[in-house]
Amino acid sequence: MKIAPDDHEAFMRIALGEAEKARESGSHPFAAILVSGQGEVLMTQHNAYMPDHDMTGHAERVLMTRASIGLSAEELEAATMYTSAEPCAMCAGAAYWAGIRRVVYGLSEKRLKAITGNHPENPTLDLPCRTVFDAGQRKVEVIGPLLEDEAARAHEGMWG
Repeated sequence: MKIAPDDHEAFMRIALGEAEKARESGSHPFAAILVSGQGEVLMTQHNAYMPDHDMTGHAERVLMTRASIGLSAEELEAATMYTSAEPCAMCAGAAYWAGIRRVVYGLSEKRLKAITGNHPENPTLDLPCRTVFDAGQRKVEVIGPLLEDEAARAHEGMWG
């Protein structure tokens, strides 16, 4: 089944499914996917905190590293990154530097912070990604939170 390039809910559900898979595999329940301008899923990435306890191994940051190495500037500019949770400042910066022009996220940083509290493995920054992108010289469209209640489910019982 082909998904229309602008069917944000369908692509978000793919990202949320990947976050569930990450949790099932013992990782933190975060994931990101990169979708081409034609609606093709180009890459998926789970949180990479495990096995080495890499605090910078956020799904979005790792995905942007892979994408910036493997794709052209034109492909990156046309692509959309879908993330199970709002990109933190580090991940928003990675998306900006990679050249992504659209980010769609599920769970907001504010709600994630309420869920995780001050968990040592996820000391969430309540800093909207829009604030990070607005400081840049190129425009990055942000859509979200989208399907936030669904996005929160992967975190139920995880951080307590």
